[in-house]
Amino acid sequence: MTKEQLIQQIFAKKSFLCVGLDTDAKKIPVHLLDLHDPLFEFNKEIIDATAPYCVAYKPNLAFYEAHGIHGMTAFKKTVKYIKDNHPHHFVIADAKRGDIGNTSKMYARTFFDEYDVDALTIAPYMGEDSVTPFLEYDGKWVIMLALTSNKGSHDFQLMQDAQGERLFEKVIRKGMEWGTTENMMYVVGATQGEMFSDIRRIAPNHFLLVPGVGAQGGSLQEVCRYGMTKDCGLLVNSSRGIIYASSDEHFAEIAGNKARELQQEMAIELDKISR
Repeated sequence: MTKEQLIQQIFAKKSFLCVGLDTDAKKIPVHLLDLHDPLFEFNKEIIDATAPYCVAYKPNLAFYEAHGIHGMTAFKKTVKYIKDNHPHHFVIADAKRGDIGNTSKMYARTFFDEYDVDALTIAPYMGEDSVTPFLEYDGKWVIMLALTSNKGSHDFQLMQDAQGERLFEKVIRKGMEWGTTENMMYVVGATQGEMFSDIRRIAPNHFLLVPGVGAQGGSLQEVCRYGMTKDCGLLVNSSRGIIYASSDEHFAEIAGNKARELQQEMAIELDKISR
């Protein structure tokens, strides 16, 4: 998916919502557990219920890898289901890969050729040769970790060099040397507030993937105030607040309602900008 196609979907649907598919077998409704592939069946119902209100899905690989081959089969079926039934949605594999060049090439082949996702989250700690193999695929995106939403993010990401540049700023600047606004995004946690302004001074036109709205306490309005661009420039992810809003037989309908509530808030924010 190109940047312009993503932007078109955002303004057509008045939504920049990404639904995180952090599918935990211990949290899904118990009536699904007797089915042949409960993870996939849960995802399928969530996807169909939320698709009108979001533009992206983000399966978190850890929740599938934990179940071995059966979990990875559910992941692959989930991606294919989105591609076949909701082909205009952007699919992010949240795998946080990052290794030496030859290994990264294999990771890139796995996710972009085998699974055919649109984007992959990348940990850039090992540098250029661990990131650039993912940038060799036309129409695919690298989403580099920059300033994350977890408490421990400040342990390293805010460290300053002798010139006062923080590590997350250095990561963003370096990433801009490797990729472009057409194939690279950055992960910035919704809990980081006004620091979105600092990021926009460095990367005014890149898309940001923003986790942390909802269960982690991030404010959608604050994210938009400091991080939104004329093209929106944001994919705001919500996982637990949507997919686990209910555990009864009406779980998908209630998830759809939660997604619609967020979409309506996003529509208000999008109306504040013109394109």
